[in-house]
Amino acid sequence: MSLTSWLQGLPGPLVYAAVGGLVFAEDAIFVGFVLPGETAAVLGGVIAQQGRVDVWWLGTVVVLAAILGDTVGYQVGHRYGDRILTVGPLRRHQQQIDRSKEFIGKRGASAVFLGRFIAFFRAMMPALAGISRMPYRRFLLYNALGGLVWGVGFTALGYFAGAAYSRIEAQVGQALALFVAAVVVVALVVWRVRKHRRERGSGRQDPPSPR
Repeated sequence: MSLTSWLQGLPGPLVYAAVGGLVFAEDAIFVGFVLPGETAAVLGGVIAQQGRVDVWWLGTVVVLAAILGDTVGYQVGHRYGDRILTVGPLRRHQQQIDRSKEFIGKRGASAVFLGRFIAFFRAMMPALAGISRMPYRRFLLYNALGGLVWGVGFTALGYFAGAAYSRIEAQVGQALALFVAAVVVVALVVWRVRKHRRERGSGRQDPPSPR
């Protein structure tokens, strides 16, 4: 069963709990490697557009879950240090972890805010902030700002995307609406793949020039 079907099948109150839990777990226990929290937030926004949950309450849940998840991730990194980076699944992502370390080293606390909008960084940045002993008050400020902008933004994205789909379906029929939705999804996948390839290419070191 897909995540979309699962969420659609839940009663309203459980939608809040499921979306909030997925967003929280992304940063608290690194579930973001499997399921980005932004997916749950967007799908929750779509369900809110259908009238099954309140979009304002959902947005509040997403924002709070994002901030609390980051806080737990920070505390885990602060307590256990570099040891958590050797845990099973993380060993396969050493290159991305190194890039995350470099990012937080260059940007400092602002990396906590900026990393919120990049899937892998979103999962790792709180723990790396804790490992680097960033002052918690400073971390909390950027964490709260990032959680607010990200949570409201992606919930609203799902809400307005659902509204746009409903309007298209009413005007041109379900078949064409599904076609348009498929084109958008394919375009997003192609964009993500190309972005990933560019990031991998930029992460490789150039060979030393001959003297």
